[in-house]
Amino acid sequence: MKRWYGKLLGALAGAALFRVNPLLGALIGLLIGHAFDTDWFKLRRDNPYAQLGLTSDASDAEVEQAYRRLIAQYHPDRVAGAAPELRKQAETKAREINGAYDRIKTLRKR
Repeated sequence: MKRWYGKLLGALAGAALFRVNPLLGALIGLLIGHAFDTDWFKLRRDNPYAQLGLTSDASDAEVEQAYRRLIAQYHPDRVAGAAPELRKQAETKAREINGAYDRIKTLRKR
């Protein structure tokens, strides 16, 4: 479990707001707190162009060039002999770059 404080604050706020039935209020607050802790209400979506350092009016060639530059920089094979934490960070970053590139390609095919 990554975060827990949203659940605690939600339960306390729910119990305080529902004075008639504080147990029901705490339960509702706990559920809302859990939703916030697990990012159910994530308001922003990641911009695939921003992840590649581009704007949405970039040409296909610019997208391809940015993708190749970033994946060459962050490819996990470049840090194969490094510490496990560094390899994991490189894998995560490469996964994000690949995902952004795939989303851009999908958006442009429509």
